Amino acid sequence: MKLREDFLHYIWRFKQFDLQKLITTSGDTVHIYNFGQYNTDGGADFLNGKIELNGRVWYGNIELHINASDWHRHKHNDNPAYNNVILHVVFNADQTIIRSNGEAIPTVELRGRIPLKLKNTYLRLLNEKEWIPCANQIQNVPSFIKTSWLDRLTIERLEQKTQLIEASLNRNNNNWEETFYQMIARSFGLHINVDPFERVAQKLPLITLTKHKDNLFQLESLLFGQAGLLQGDFQETYPNRLKKEFDFLQKKHQLEPIPKTMWQFLRLRPPSFPTIRLAQFAALIHQSTHLFSKVLDVKTIEDIEELLVVKMSDYWQTHYVFDKESTKRKKTLGKSTIHLIVINTIAPLLFLYGQKKKDEDFKEKAIQLLEAIPAESNSVIKKWATLDLKPENAYQSQALLQLKKHYCKLKRCLHCNIGNNILRK
Repeated sequence: MKLREDFLHYIWRFKQFDLQKLITTSGDTVHIYNFGQYNTDGGADFLNGKIELNGRVWYGNIELHINASDWHRHKHNDNPAYNNVILHVVFNADQTIIRSNGEAIPTVELRGRIPLKLKNTYLRLLNEKEWIPCANQIQNVPSFIKTSWLDRLTIERLEQKTQLIEASLNRNNNNWEETFYQMIARSFGLHINVDPFERVAQKLPLITLTKHKDNLFQLESLLFGQAGLLQGDFQETYPNRLKKEFDFLQKKHQLEPIPKTMWQFLRLRPPSFPTIRLAQFAALIHQSTHLFSKVLDVKTIEDIEELLVVKMSDYWQTHYVFDKESTKRKKTLGKSTIHLIVINTIAPLLFLYGQKKKDEDFKEKAIQLLEAIPAESNSVIKKWATLDLKPENAYQSQALLQLKKHYCKLKRCLHCNIGNNILRK
């Protein structure tokens, strides 16, 4: 695997190259007074740099490429925003780059200036075939570096999850109760059915459900009807009653069901069937008033577990789907399911609420809830345990999931404090 551009960004940001007697490809002496501000948005790679070229001081942006010819490959020559680039830093100066006014852009070639050991370590990480690039080196990284980095990753993961919630909040004109209702509905979808669950909640406003919250039968009728699961003919009395009730409520509230084909049953255990989750969601609405306000008041994970305990209607005690009776079984939300709802919805929402209201107590509460939940158990977490990174709680397991998905899998070692430590050694 060849060098990537982010490697040049890394060595430029941290000055990991020979700065002595720096000259351009045309032989001009260069002094770097300001390496510029690293830019992760559009435009040049480093903004507001300051250099001295043959005794003359220049202010402007600095652009980096593996090959100088990448300037044209990236079509910078067609973008006026790159006319204020004062220095082109490349690994391989294979071409002279000209500004739109005909002037050559001063170019510095880093080939031969990068420490060979640093370059080889980086290439080994890129070419590593292990589960993570640093699998054979991570044990040598000091514990405090790993711990502090994982702390940052937990916050990063929380902030990423708040983006979806914030988008919903904007659509709902900053109505927190409506947003929480839609997000909690989404979390009942448990990954596979999150989208149809959210669609149902969006097309069935909370205010409509609130009008019928004292009647569990009507709530089930509304939710199953909006889910498109009351279409067709049924043999049993109960689903036929739900269907008849929904025919009336649909006209009353001018509702439009989603396509029933959106729902996935395949490869799901019966307790996780969308029919069971919808019935549990109906029960939650039935027994709760101002649920979001109550979540704001909780103190412990036990408070939330108690809040999300639901008692389903009698029909669903002996059914997983319509028209197919099963052994009677109590079907409540298990602790593991409630914990997933906290991880994916409640904690991020509390964190966002704290940000919006400038109240650190809510952000701290979100973190405390994650610390009170057992670590997730999945293939990724089990793999980390083999590398002596065994999380004690969800706060730590969330960080490890973030590390694997957004850094190790993409081989973003240069953006990882663990990878940085390995490289600098």
